Amino acid sequence: MLCPPALGEWTPTLTVSVVIPAHNHQDKLDLVLAALAAQTYPDHLTEVVIVDDASQPPLTLPPITPTHTRLITPDPGGWGSAHAVNTGAAHTTGDVILRLDADMLTFHHHIEAHMRWHHRCDYAAVIGHKRFVDHTPHTHTPQHIHHTVSEGRAETLFAGVPQEAQWIERVIDATDRLRNADQSEAYRVFVGASGSVSRRMFEAVGGMDAAMILGGDTHFGYRLAQAGAVFIPDDQSSSWHLGRSQIQSRRDAAKRYRKPFQANRMPALHYREAADRHLWTVPAVDVVVDAAGAVLDDVLGAVGPLLAGGSPRQVRVTLVADWPDPDRRHATLDDPHAELRLIHETYRGDPRVHFTHTTPTPDPQVPYRLLAPVTARMRPDALRVLTTAADGHQVGLVEVSFLDGRTVRLERHAAFARARHLAPDDTDLDPLVRRTHGIHRLPHGKITRPDAAPADRSLFNPGKAALSRRIARRVLPRPVRHAIRRLIT
Repeated sequence: MLCPPALGEWTPTLTVSVVIPAHNHQDKLDLVLAALAAQTYPDHLTEVVIVDDASQPPLTLPPITPTHTRLITPDPGGWGSAHAVNTGAAHTTGDVILRLDADMLTFHHHIEAHMRWHHRCDYAAVIGHKRFVDHTPHTHTPQHIHHTVSEGRAETLFAGVPQEAQWIERVIDATDRLRNADQSEAYRVFVGASGSVSRRMFEAVGGMDAAMILGGDTHFGYRLAQAGAVFIPDDQSSSWHLGRSQIQSRRDAAKRYRKPFQANRMPALHYREAADRHLWTVPAVDVVVDAAGAVLDDVLGAVGPLLAGGSPRQVRVTLVADWPDPDRRHATLDDPHAELRLIHETYRGDPRVHFTHTTPTPDPQVPYRLLAPVTARMRPDALRVLTTAADGHQVGLVEVSFLDGRTVRLERHAAFARARHLAPDDTDLDPLVRRTHGIHRLPHGKITRPDAAPADRSLFNPGKAALSRRIARRVLPRPVRHAIRRLIT
């Protein structure tokens, strides 16, 4: 268990860049900067960058600011808070990036509370604490804010003013400070206002998606979760949120606007279940099948049911083999690559199916990767069974083994990403995933059909078993064939 040092009883060494995306509201920004100038975290380790996103009139730096404070404009090519955060991160050098909204009046230890976790864990995503209060301009002066926060009395600034807790606090309390949260609950509470991650992790996930004008903070949390981050809420990083957020004041309209943008990028089922009849940009599961030496019947049995409407529907299949050049002259019925040509021709029109010569690296956007032998004859509900087991047991790997040594593996990307971060030189990450997330095993009958045993089904080189089955289909009545099948399976 991570144990941070007590506030005021440790010596920090990491630098922090506080990035503030801002649009208008100079009066709030003045108070925010006055509070930041009264932080306990050392000045020489702190820089503050305000990114003025087209404010009218343009923002200015007030008299009371932290020692190392700059005001910049967004880089060309975008707008909105996500783009502003990316700009601020690119123009700073701190070991840790703390994103702070321009209406967040921080308490005395706010930055220090964030930073003590990063000194213990370089894959932490720290969630700052806040309470919403109504804000009337000119109620407080920057001088009064600076003096009160410096004395550690920020909690008195809005004494008697109604305070509004946020929904994420209920999630945090109900999950023992996110210790018992499932994989999706944790990243959903990493929403805006005050959150910090290491620069290494920020850059590893590609920062924020600037196309997400609303809901970008949730998507950023999803990216962090996929990279193996551990989400840590800290009540001692307190702050006042000056006024209600747009999500609170126009909840239904904001929810309707951001839903398709989030659904296209985050395969969590509750985003997609109402409109799961078409393809989204990011699939829920990457299915990787080694098709080397396979025949068409193998592939039809292994991936056909997964593409035929099972749940989840959002799958991407990658078939790996030494695919022959379709334009090079070749024999037809005597072609040694005939089966691969049939497989390619069967699936080349399906946009969900891809053909590669080598196993692709895991896609950081996709939550699950299924590795399956081509001879595993899947049931249509195989993905539902596997993902339900992974979520129900909250494990990093679900494994299905056959008596002949074949295995089917459903890997949770977040679990293996964290393992790669903790042990970058290890080639076998299963033992580490077992310790950090756990492994669950299922009998193969849960996901495969009874006729799952491999056999020679080549149309061009029929083996004895395949030929016998063809003769049996022609000679024996169907009830007899079914009775024989029940006896031998």
